Amino acid sequence: MDNLRGAGIMVLAMLGFAIEDMFIKLLAGSLPIGQIIGLMATGGAITYALICRSMGLALFSRDMLTAPVLIRNFGELFGTVGFVTAIALTPISTASAILQATPLVVTLGAAVFLGEKVGWRRWSAILVGFVGVMLIIRPGMEGFDYLSLFTLQGVLGLAIRDIATRRIPKSMSSMQLSFLAFVVLIPAALILQSVNDTWWVAPSPTGWLLVGCSIVIGVTAYYGIVAAMRVGEVSFVTPFRYSRLLFALVVGFFVFQERPDALTLLGSVIIVASGIYTVWRERRVKTAL
Repeated sequence: MDNLRGAGIMVLAMLGFAIEDMFIKLLAGSLPIGQIIGLMATGGAITYALICRSMGLALFSRDMLTAPVLIRNFGELFGTVGFVTAIALTPISTASAILQATPLVVTLGAAVFLGEKVGWRRWSAILVGFVGVMLIIRPGMEGFDYLSLFTLQGVLGLAIRDIATRRIPKSMSSMQLSFLAFVVLIPAALILQSVNDTWWVAPSPTGWLLVGCSIVIGVTAYYGIVAAMRVGEVSFVTPFRYSRLLFALVVGFFVFQERPDALTLLGSVIIVASGIYTVWRERRVKTAL
């Protein structure tokens, strides 16, 4: 029962992220990317600061200066800037499809940098998953769009974040990490805005509504991932992350009139299948030990 509850929470969290992505893309038509990130980061940081204080948790501590936390924050910053940029400039369905390769990169990184054992079956799944990514991006082919490289930046950054999280001191709570994740985005947003001709673009009433909704949904979805992982088994709940792609395809089709071609759909299926197999295989290995 706990696994089913965890899976349900994870699916709802992925729906929330797909809706948040939709709001970001709608905002990108009227606001600079740096300003969008800044508004969302500020709202998220304030929300999690209030949650931390209500729980009696310190907003800043010496543990936040440890290498894993600093690396995690860098990955969060690098990955979020890349993915938000991709959402703003490329089809939401394409960006979401490539993002699904993140767990494969995490498995690769855990093997290379953390010394985790990965057998030939999972290495093969990672390779096949990357073939799926290439089918979507198509480097050197007529359909190649260099803007899709921002999504690869997102994948790399978020993978760094997830790998570093495995080495975070136990004294750091999930709420404190979530607070930091939003705080580090604020200076990044200021840097992005400094290169724009206009420092501030006043959002319309509709724009403010979209910003407010994206903050509320984004913070709730972010917390939902943490809750899902704690309610159910990680190996059971993790595959339900891929429901985000389904929601993104629906949003792209009905809201932005996106029509992914056959290669994009094929690449998406390959990435998701490889990721699910990797999680399943990892569970089998751990069960056997």
